[in-house]
Amino acid sequence: MTASPMTSTAQDWISHDPDPKTAAELLECSEEELERRFAHPLSFGTAGLRGPLRAGPGGMNLAVVTRASWAVGKVLMDRGLAGQDVIVGRDARHGSDDFALAAAEVLAAQGFPVTLFFTAVPTPVVAFAVRHRPAAAGIQITASHNPPSDNGFKVYFGGGFPIVEPTDREIEKAMAEAPHADEIPRQSVEPGGVNEVQRYVERAANVRHTHGSVRVAFTPLHGVGGEFALDAFVRAGLSDLHVVEDQFAPDPDFPTVASANPEEPETVDAVLKLAADVDADVAIALDPDADRCAVGVPAPDGWRMLSGDETGWLLGDYILSQVEPGPVTEATVVASSLVSSRMLAAIAREHGAGHVETPTGFKWLSRADADLPGCTLVYAYEEAIGHCVDPSAVRDKDGISAAVLVCDLIAALRDRGHTLLDALDDLARRHGVHTTTAVSRTVEDSHEAGAVMARLRETPPERLAGYEVTVTDLRDDGTDALILVGGDDDTAVRVVVRPSGTEPKVKSYVEVRCRDVADMAAARDRARRLQDEVTDLAARF
Repeated sequence: MTASPMTSTAQDWISHDPDPKTAAELLECSEEELERRFAHPLSFGTAGLRGPLRAGPGGMNLAVVTRASWAVGKVLMDRGLAGQDVIVGRDARHGSDDFALAAAEVLAAQGFPVTLFFTAVPTPVVAFAVRHRPAAAGIQITASHNPPSDNGFKVYFGGGFPIVEPTDREIEKAMAEAPHADEIPRQSVEPGGVNEVQRYVERAANVRHTHGSVRVAFTPLHGVGGEFALDAFVRAGLSDLHVVEDQFAPDPDFPTVASANPEEPETVDAVLKLAADVDADVAIALDPDADRCAVGVPAPDGWRMLSGDETGWLLGDYILSQVEPGPVTEATVVASSLVSSRMLAAIAREHGAGHVETPTGFKWLSRADADLPGCTLVYAYEEAIGHCVDPSAVRDKDGISAAVLVCDLIAALRDRGHTLLDALDDLARRHGVHTTTAVSRTVEDSHEAGAVMARLRETPPERLAGYEVTVTDLRDDGTDALILVGGDDDTAVRVVVRPSGTEPKVKSYVEVRCRDVADMAAARDRARRLQDEVTDLAARF
């Protein structure tokens, strides 16, 4: 019987797979499974590749990483950057050591001087090193907070910016033209990067401005941020530290949590319990590659986590309060994504600074000042607990420097007899009560997600919480999102609907603002009731 084209393609891949284990895995696959494995190769999104650890072009494996690394080098050479420095790092996930070594050795064989970090490092360390070396590019092997079965390949280019179009498409095109993985040369690389790590930790510690003590309950959630964060805390004068011991050492299986995403309530149970037990001032959880930071606070009815938006409002207001008023502030920019709260824009206006709303993702947030000559980005955040608090150092989200700055804010507020919750009340008095939440609809794949978006475009809801709806479709602007808005002079209701870039979900981001806060408790109750009503509707989109 004649082999099908797909079977021939798979046989060719298997014969050139540099990893005997993944070659054997493919040999055990049925023809139907091979069809599935080869039908949809990993594509660039969220500034790189991310997917399950499995054989074939649709998974993360040594062959895919080798060809992707070769493609990065080719694009750099095509841009006249041959021979310039490249940084390679990795987290502690399954396969990360082998993937990082392959990336470093492939690029070295292409003639690039490569710094391969001597140990697993947080993602922001790579972003920092690319910016401050400076290097032509950086690669971090990580899948952030994805399940243990995943890994990824994140790419930075000059300035430490996560890549965007057309760079990602150029790398994909080069991957398609790459030699067979076992035919790509590799050259030995000696690990290093000690100086870059030390410089990063010192810089993260230096975001602090106050000197008061703060008691911190902390967990890195089995990721790589533990030692780096503790070092930064201590250098910043924050030595009253309490860690969740069985979550501190890196462990690629994340054994104590169902999900390593600190946005999930059950994931932070241990650090909140520790915070209550030691009477901490704050609970801090980093995700496994330490680029995101979740913050917990003591409240009248027990400990609770702040939302990413709440932390964003607090840090944005704190950073802007330290910028010199007048011309300096006028040349200052803060940024948030279209799925985040609108309050940061109001905070910026109050301070006399600029605000930029970007598409979803830090690859856009990091460039928020790119088209604003003479302006400087000082802060950017996204509701998914990503915060860039020192853009001159790291042009990406950075959980460690954000954690240090949160502690700094707590100490500064305590000097005035206030807490983070008091500061949130103050922001509500100045800008109205804002409540935010998100609801996800799980779909089978991107095709079903597209069908949901098409149906919503065809027949959007006529009303939100009783208010007539205005619809803005961002598809023509290159963003697959719909914005639904309703309200009056006192109340604003907003829903942003978009397919997830990393999961098979359609997400709806809900925000309600009530301007009249004469009775703060009543305003919050009303905002939450409206939010619940809108969330129920969004769950049925």
